[in-house]
Amino acid sequence: QAPLVESGGGSVQDGGSLRLSCVVSISYYSSRCVGWFRQASGKEREGLAVIQSNGTTTYVDAVKGRFTISRANAKNTLYLEMHSLKPEDTAMYVCAAAELSISWCGTNERDFRYWGQGTQVTVSS
Repeated sequence: QAPLVESGGGSVQDGGSLRLSCVVSISYYSSRCVGWFRQASGKEREGLAVIQSNGTTTYVDAVKGRFTISRANAKNTLYLEMHSLKPEDTAMYVCAAAELSISWCGTNERDFRYWGQGTQVTVSS
């Protein structure tokens, strides 16, 4: 079983909403920082939002106010609620988990050790 498995992607119209899920099969999930990244075609991967083990969240400006990251530790699941989607949000969305030794993570991918395969989100105008 892959350590992180995303689901919930799809195609929506401009202004639509989607909820992504990521099941994390790594020990001590509740103690790890986890986050969401995306990679658009021809572009570098960018961090979107992270959530610390204590529930503190951080967002990049591009998604602040539109996306919400949350975690359900009892279900070993990470979520990304996305609203007011725009065509420029079209990308492969990937979840990631940090090593236990990382006590506080940012949106830079170097803080993360485990990665999912991604789920595609396409927003049409």
